[in-house]
Amino acid sequence: MNNWYILYNGQQIGPMNENALLAYNPTPNTMVWQEGMPEWQPIYMFPNLMDKLNSKNGGGVPPMYNTARTDKDKLAAGLLAIFLGSLGIQYFYLGKTSGGIICLLLTIVTCGLWSIISFIQGILMLTMTQQDFENKYVLSTSTFPIF
Repeated sequence: MNNWYILYNGQQIGPMNENALLAYNPTPNTMVWQEGMPEWQPIYMFPNLMDKLNSKNGGGVPPMYNTARTDKDKLAAGLLAIFLGSLGIQYFYLGKTSGGIICLLLTIVTCGLWSIISFIQGILMLTMTQQDFENKYVLSTSTFPIF
């Protein structure tokens, strides 16, 4: 699609096509907009722009901006965090074993109070979009993502 706008050095520039937009050397966090969009969004929210940006930069998009889908479901992780979060089960489900062990140790050290944090984390997981969930909890290089 054409008619992209970009925020560059605090100024709105556009309209322009995707190739012209990429000439501004944006990062995945650069804010862009098109007519019909409710608000400005970062480039990493648009797989087609990320593909072109990745090609332009020779590959190597950081994992937190990866637009690939994973097999991890936010509903399952959120419910695990709410009901079994004090045991760190949500982290084991996400493949973050170290995070699960840390969570279990925090539950023991705090005499179970850590379960409140896990409960809140579960609610947050359920309220975010699947892509935001994947970027924050699955694709992130963080061992122990909390909020």
